[in-house]
Amino acid sequence: MTIRKLLVANRGEIARRIFRTCRALGISTVAVYAEPDAAAPFVHEADEAVAIDGYLRDEAIVAAAARTGADAIHPGYGFLAESPAFARRCRDAGIVWIGPAAETIEAVGDKVAAKELAARVGVPVLPSEGFPLLVKAAAGGGGRGMRVVRDERELSAAVAAAEREASSSFGDGRVFRERLVEGARHVEVQVLGDAHGHVVHLFGRECSVQRRWQKVIEEAPVVDERLHEAAVALAREIGYVGAGTIEFLLAPDGAFFFLEANARLQVEHPVTEEVTGLDLVSLQIRIAEGEPLDVAPAATGHAIEARLYAEDPALGYLPSTGRIARFEIDGVRVDSGVEVGSVVTSHYDPLLAKLVAHAPTRVEAIRKLAGALRRARVHGVTTNRDQLLAVLTHPAFAAGEIDTTFLDRVQIPRVDARLHAAAAALAAQAARRRGHTLPSGWRNNPSQRQRTAYEGYDVDYRLAREGLELEVNGERIDALLVSCTPGVVELEVDGVRRRFEVSRADGVAWVDSSLGSARLRELPRFREADLLEAEGSLVAPMPGTVVRVDAEPGEEVEAGQTLVVVEAMKMEHVIAAPHAARVAEVRVAAGEQVDGGRVLVVLEEVR
Repeated sequence: MTIRKLLVANRGEIARRIFRTCRALGISTVAVYAEPDAAAPFVHEADEAVAIDGYLRDEAIVAAAARTGADAIHPGYGFLAESPAFARRCRDAGIVWIGPAAETIEAVGDKVAAKELAARVGVPVLPSEGFPLLVKAAAGGGGRGMRVVRDERELSAAVAAAEREASSSFGDGRVFRERLVEGARHVEVQVLGDAHGHVVHLFGRECSVQRRWQKVIEEAPVVDERLHEAAVALAREIGYVGAGTIEFLLAPDGAFFFLEANARLQVEHPVTEEVTGLDLVSLQIRIAEGEPLDVAPAATGHAIEARLYAEDPALGYLPSTGRIARFEIDGVRVDSGVEVGSVVTSHYDPLLAKLVAHAPTRVEAIRKLAGALRRARVHGVTTNRDQLLAVLTHPAFAAGEIDTTFLDRVQIPRVDARLHAAAAALAAQAARRRGHTLPSGWRNNPSQRQRTAYEGYDVDYRLAREGLELEVNGERIDALLVSCTPGVVELEVDGVRRRFEVSRADGVAWVDSSLGSARLRELPRFREADLLEAEGSLVAPMPGTVVRVDAEPGEEVEAGQTLVVVEAMKMEHVIAAPHAARVAEVRVAAGEQVDGGRVLVVLEEVR
């Protein structure tokens, strides 16, 4: 059959990615969207769009397909892509399902059953006993519902936390145990199968650079015939039809173990597309239409992908919310779900975009991607841009010395934002003087000292006849002010001249330079006493739901002890005691919705 209209049962960058292929193939498109996404780019890019009351409401999605006359549904990646019930609902409604059969999804979707299947076809699997081990969600992935356990004392709490997160993310709280192999690499193999019995691989992808068990940087190709053969054998055993991924763990001694099979397109599929020249979404559609595969493994050059997240690595990868005020990335492939004006909320995954570089060699691909990140201007939310850049320029990464603990082991330097703060203060003064005929900061007589306070930085400066007098956090900085406008400040320090680009949005200054990027929230000169929170307050880092309260008034707690757990963006965030103290107040209860900045617990000194 020929697909004429396709509905994407997903959101964000993957919806836009699928729409791009559909346009190239002449297929009409339908988006479904929940209320927070009503103004999202993917909704506007679709030919038609239907509002639904949640992305996991498969009956509403199938009804939307019927209402718009869509004859096919692509689930993207995520929960619905691995839902056999959804695949059956589409089939029963006479709608083409872009993906493997429901029976195949069942065979590999349960990770315990998938391990048993791999063992039957002779693929090595990890044992479930001994320490250290991982507690993992049986029905999910992406790092959700996963906990490291190093001894028996930690097991009960880890299982409970993993069950909660798995239930929230996948609607299935079952978990299982698996031996943790430390110092291992994570490599996956892309497979394709058609309805005529053909199964091929498109090489492997290196996915070892991870945070919270979620991939951050991926590369292709990885050529390892052992993995290729194991992946194809497993796909053939289950009669796989569609695009899928078989994931492996490579131990330091060279041994490999089956991890899981994903019956869907992967987030990192673009690196495979770049080295093979193939459009995997187009191949998915052709397979669903019943066409035989006519591709063979062939790869050219090297591709590397970096995931740009709205999060702060320095604060335990705390997600960031806000409105995108600037979004400029060039020189590489960009698969993004946002644009200027998009609102990043706490409802969904914090992935903003995937940046993909392809070049003849790995060294050139790394350099190309690093250059694009260095030039990137993404304002409105805190991102992991500088961390990605630090990884790409790290000697160990360049040498290929990576494993799944790379981000834990490698110290990622924080940007010294003192000069960024100085530039922001000077640019703000220039903006205030805009429209005047005299140069910014010029005085016939020496000017008075000016002070601007940002969170973490106190800038004190004076523009005198002799030049700029500058102090940041009480420390003098000998700097020459070369030029200053509301958007660009040039400073020369220690003989090095740097350009600082400054923009402002929602009370925040965003500053970019060769030193990195900085987000600087200006503090008011005077704060009313009644706006100050009680001393010792611990606040919610972002909007979310309180899932657990472990503190009681009067209780004495130790440094690092968990007090409250808040869920946001499908991940649990622990609010812990910063030091030994006594709990003075507990202001929230389990199940309560809280805004960012809401006081959760008040601590007092133990006397």
